[in-house]
Amino acid sequence: MLGVTTFVASCLWLGILGGSTAQAETGQAFLYAASFEIEGEPIGNLEAYHPQPGDIFLATDNLWFNKIGHWLAGSGAPHHSGIVVPLANGQTGLLESGPLNTFHVRCMPDMVGHFCKHELKGERVWIRRRAMPLTPEECERLSSFAQAQDGKWFAAFRLVGQLTPFRSRGPVRTRFLGKPRGAQNSYFCSELVMESCVAAGLVDPERARPRATYPRDLFFGRSTNSAVNASLQINDAWLPPARLTCFP
Repeated sequence: MLGVTTFVASCLWLGILGGSTAQAETGQAFLYAASFEIEGEPIGNLEAYHPQPGDIFLATDNLWFNKIGHWLAGSGAPHHSGIVVPLANGQTGLLESGPLNTFHVRCMPDMVGHFCKHELKGERVWIRRRAMPLTPEECERLSSFAQAQDGKWFAAFRLVGQLTPFRSRGPVRTRFLGKPRGAQNSYFCSELVMESCVAAGLVDPERARPRATYPRDLFFGRSTNSAVNASLQINDAWLPPARLTCFP
């Protein structure tokens, strides 16, 4: 019965993931004051956002299945995450698995256009900026890892598995099943962010638990899962989330 339920959930999830996207013009993005407030209105004066390697992107999703799926997995908003990476041309791009509910890993040079598409759908976007810039060595490692993952698969079936008793997130399982795996054939979004951080040397590979870390954990820098909570190492090296807008 569990296998049938999981298969049905997988089919529903995969059928809904291909959501529509809105058109947006490339331009400048702006940030409000940083805050761990997730539901309230953004606060503070706006400032232009200048992406830096290592910045973490987070966003909500309006699809009801994604919302329910995260709730059933013991999480909640935000539902998407990505990381800003250096590109070969000297610019920056956004590395994300399953951007806008698609099925591949993408390294996207047009970050602002991507942010705008989320905002035009009524979704909220945040950026967690690095407290200190990455070193040249960290940038090189992050860039190399990101380019090698571009075009790989979004781990849709493994993500649906997070709704079952066999998921990698649990009081005991996380310590053993959530460890870094390095380069893989597929990722869900927050897993890719954490594996990128491990590859770049931004977090301790002995403590990191990419396969059990969700976007909400990255937003708050803490988790209700004790093993993930002990592994995050986010709040010292990244600033609190700042709400982003393309339309001030």
